[in-house]
Amino acid sequence: MTTRPIAFDLTRLVTRLRHPSPSGIDRVDLAYARHVLDGAGQRFGLVSTALGPRVLGRAEAAGIVEAVAVGWTEDVAAGEDPVYRRLEARLAGRPAEAAAGRTSGRTGVLRRRRIQAAAVLGALRAASVAALPRGSLYVHTSHLRLDRPERFDWLYARADVKPVFFVHDLIPITHPEYGRPGEAERHAVRMRTIGRHAAAIVANSADTGARTLRRLAADGFGRPPLAVGHLGVEAAFGRAGPRLTPERPTFLVCGTIEPRKNHLLLLHLWRALAERHGPATPRLVLVGRRGWEAENIVDMLERCAAIRDHVVEVSGLSTHGLAALTRSCTALLMPSFAEGYGIPIVEAAASGVPVVASAIAVHREISGGFAHLLDPLDGLGWMRAVEDLSRPASQLRADLAARLDGYAAPTWAAHFAAVDALLAEIRTEI
Repeated sequence: MTTRPIAFDLTRLVTRLRHPSPSGIDRVDLAYARHVLDGAGQRFGLVSTALGPRVLGRAEAAGIVEAVAVGWTEDVAAGEDPVYRRLEARLAGRPAEAAAGRTSGRTGVLRRRRIQAAAVLGALRAASVAALPRGSLYVHTSHLRLDRPERFDWLYARADVKPVFFVHDLIPITHPEYGRPGEAERHAVRMRTIGRHAAAIVANSADTGARTLRRLAADGFGRPPLAVGHLGVEAAFGRAGPRLTPERPTFLVCGTIEPRKNHLLLLHLWRALAERHGPATPRLVLVGRRGWEAENIVDMLERCAAIRDHVVEVSGLSTHGLAALTRSCTALLMPSFAEGYGIPIVEAAASGVPVVASAIAVHREISGGFAHLLDPLDGLGWMRAVEDLSRPASQLRADLAARLDGYAAPTWAAHFAAVDALLAEIRTEI
């Protein structure tokens, strides 16, 4: 990594502590924060506040990062994760044990709020951006506050500071029907903020990178240098490690429960499977929080009696709990209509688990030929795949497993090698 001074934007990490576990973007933020703050040279944290950006020294910034990580308690072993233990009991057909959350309930909320309050108070007392050395890099790896362009006006006054932005996706613009009302307009503002300021851009996939550059060109901006870095798979995911023993074939879906993930297709499919197979119906495990515009999905989960014994909804798993669940499943299903990346696909592949995914561009890019790709509207095709994979001597399962022989998952080391090369190329002159 370059030894040039770098300020990493900590704002999202601070604000996301209201959740007991991190989202995919949160994990990217955490990985980048640690990478930047562990590097040689001068390192800083930056927090956007209503009073302007505030700059923290390396030690104070690193303390906030690690406090956030502790608040999420991501590194707890699967066997010590009560969410995982309850899920394990249910999937094995045993009565679920009673277990308190890692930092669950009001105790966990209060703990995270204390960490958040201390971080905010520390930021408000910190120095202004005048404290950044000349020629610093500014790294922003979430979309947070980019729809508030005035929060980035300080970059006009500090033209010597070179900003680098991470773009996760353009889904609110390309697929506005899946977002909150007004989200397409807000994301368009985010992209214009990037276009005005970016000295360089990082994208999580070639598909996202190409869409980003096309959007910037359509808005009349230039073509900043861009690096593509597939997101790394955490070390917890792999073929070796704890696993559970489900009482019947079990399929996994990971991600926020929202329309673009196409959960509704699978829930209707499971209703048909239940009518066809009765008690022998395979299980479907949905891992993720309930998101926005998901009323129809929630109605199925809460009111469809036919799937009640066959569909399990869970959130708040630790990373190790999710890894143990993943390697225990028959296959991962990912029928999304749109994705910026698709980390569950490579996590499942690293775990030796067959993958059935929608045939969208980014899934073709990251699956490297190992996934069984289907049109996200092909309900009968998904039905056939699930029934085939559920059979004891499934040829499809054997074929998909064979495709994973020798598979090497993306690593954070490779990701940051691409990013560090990009940072090293950014010119220092104003």
